Amino acid sequence: MPEVRLVGPNGEQVGIVRIEDALRLAREADLDLVEVAAQARPPVCKLMDFGKFKYESAQKARESRRNQQQTVIKEQKLRPKIDPHDYETKKGHVTRFLGQGHKVKVTIMFRGREQSRPELGFRLLQRLAEDVGDLAFVEASPKQDGRNMTMVLAPNKKIAKTPKQQAAAQAENEAAAEPTPTS
Repeated sequence: MPEVRLVGPNGEQVGIVRIEDALRLAREADLDLVEVAAQARPPVCKLMDFGKFKYESAQKARESRRNQQQTVIKEQKLRPKIDPHDYETKKGHVTRFLGQGHKVKVTIMFRGREQSRPELGFRLLQRLAEDVGDLAFVEASPKQDGRNMTMVLAPNKKIAKTPKQQAAAQAENEAAAEPTPTS
């Protein structure tokens, strides 16, 4: 006689019963007998409304998909011969993207004779990684791919605040620290 461990509709343990008895109990309660854990010995079955169970599990799956955070990869393109001010501007963009919690793919584009000097691009990527080291870590180290060299930076778990956010937080702290006059 095959037996199953039966769980009631409210989650209470009924015990180990024969399959025929479990099916009879399900019919009497106008519920379905659903196998929950087939690998267990004896298999675990539960009395439940299967249509309602399917609907609720679909709702949970939809809700979890909605709550998942989409990872956005921003891209910043550079050239090996970049002026200092242009570099600072591009570094500012990378810092802003990382501050917003996005990953950043930094691409160095080589043209013509620049392709014979990949170490220039590598040094530039290393310098950028060091400059934004407090905000991010190197997720994918620099790799040459044809005419391009790429590196991926990911924000640290604890995202540093931008200067504007730091100033606003400091102003709030100072306002909270000031004693309020009472009459």
